[in-house]
Amino acid sequence: MFFLVLKRILLGLITLFIVSLITFSGVEVLPGDACTTYLEREAFGAALEACYERLGLNTPAYERYIYWAAGVLQGDFGYSLSGEMKINDVLGPRVKNSLVLASASILIGIPIALLLGIITALWRDKLPDIIISTVTIFSMTIPEFISATLLILIVAIWLEWLPGIVIVPTGASISELLPNIILPVIAISMIMTAHMARMVRSSVIQVMASDYVQMAILKGVPYWKMVFKHVLPNALLPAINVVALTIAWLLGGVVVTEVVFNYPGLGRLVIESISNRDLPVVQALAIILASIYVIINLIADLMTLMLNPRLKSLQIKNK
Repeated sequence: MFFLVLKRILLGLITLFIVSLITFSGVEVLPGDACTTYLEREAFGAALEACYERLGLNTPAYERYIYWAAGVLQGDFGYSLSGEMKINDVLGPRVKNSLVLASASILIGIPIALLLGIITALWRDKLPDIIISTVTIFSMTIPEFISATLLILIVAIWLEWLPGIVIVPTGASISELLPNIILPVIAISMIMTAHMARMVRSSVIQVMASDYVQMAILKGVPYWKMVFKHVLPNALLPAINVVALTIAWLLGGVVVTEVVFNYPGLGRLVIESISNRDLPVVQALAIILASIYVIINLIADLMTLMLNPRLKSLQIKNK
């Protein structure tokens, strides 16, 4: 067990190292550089040399990577070109805003997805399964920007129930953000819940068809006792990885949703930074989002290992 956990952690660290190399190299091979982008028509002579000196772009690429990686390990991503602010200061409020949006979507979406997945599996091919499965399949086929646009059209414009565009400033408090995130949360949760519900349904159905469950039924174990004691614990274990992948997918969904709803989070910052050619910010966002993806999947792997009943039985035997 210990060596399996250690192996997963080492693989996660190696993955982060590779991601950092790809991120740095990807920015390096782009046409131009940070100084030519920032100075534009004045990118020549003393002004260009001074910019290279200030940003450290006059040193070899491998030295800059080591310097950049050392800063990343210490939580320092350098300076933004637009405004010449520290990237940490730019990211701070954006990270908070995206965490509020993602956390609300996760807290609402995951319980609903698990419940819907269990209902559709236990009432397979019956009316609840047909209705819920139809809705989830329909939700899975709609891209985020279309579902978000439809929500704005129906709820904000036609019914006038909720604001369609978030107009709070970037540094708004959580209490100011919450009334404005209802539609973005619904847009994100729809697709996330649909994917998870389908996966949970398949997992529960597979466990229900297993030999030990059929044996429990033949022995006369009460149905609901068998469901809660034998089926759900074994069916929901694979769902841990599904949840992790869904949360990781949420990072991409948040980018699109934030742009549609004008939400001041990391997703909108990605688009703004690309439009402004603010490469240091793009570089920082890429490594942050990739790191979150790797860490979430690493946590899911570790939880699956620790909760796996086969590993527990092996540990008991070894003792």
